[in-house]
Amino acid sequence: MSLKVDQTATAFTFKGGMLPMTVMELNSPDPERISAQLAGKLSQSPAFFQHTPVVLSVEKLDDTSLALERLCAVCRSHKLLPVAVRGGNEGIKQSAWALGLGWFPPQESREARTLASVTPPPPQTPVMEEVGSGGRIFRGTVRSGQQISAAEGDLVVVGAVNAGAEVLAAGSVHVYGPLRGRALAGIHGDRDCGIFCHELHAELLSVAGNYKRLEDIDPSLLNTTVQVRLRDDQLSIEALV
Repeated sequence: MSLKVDQTATAFTFKGGMLPMTVMELNSPDPERISAQLAGKLSQSPAFFQHTPVVLSVEKLDDTSLALERLCAVCRSHKLLPVAVRGGNEGIKQSAWALGLGWFPPQESREARTLASVTPPPPQTPVMEEVGSGGRIFRGTVRSGQQISAAEGDLVVVGAVNAGAEVLAAGSVHVYGPLRGRALAGIHGDRDCGIFCHELHAELLSVAGNYKRLEDIDPSLLNTTVQVRLRDDQLSIEALV
């Protein structure tokens, strides 16, 4: 039996979208240094390194010393997937395209296109407080590309965690605001800690290495106040009333 195909239907549709993306801002072109730092990050939060797409920002680097193909290989060896490059000269742009990557103009170039008549409100200055037992309190918005951590205790964020941002703690993570980025609790293996947030829309949740991505979360729990804990070796997400 042959299937009839509607020849009048379009095969695809282009749509604009704002997808969460991690920007890896390079301060050194040395692949060995980058590899060593990635190895340390991998041991801290292995759930993050699960074929996560990243944009390589090379705006701070000397274009002539950049071995883009080798940098991409280092990222892939640590389970990061470079999808585009931001910044660099014409040679970097051509190299990115040759490697099958996208290319974005430098941040300054995009900001220069902003209308001069638009005056943005002054940003709030974030505040970090150290508390007992190695805990930390962060007051402000955790912006895309930022990572806030508490290596020895709980982390409390009084504000939003934007898409593309990451918060992690040896203990529990508390977010008194929308959680749209990644939250990792128990990064050293503490299975009794959890994640608590006022408005759930997280890209990734992880407790002691057990994780769920946004697509794995029950839609009825999105944009609600929840707690995330390990129960019988499974990540459990429950609404808080």
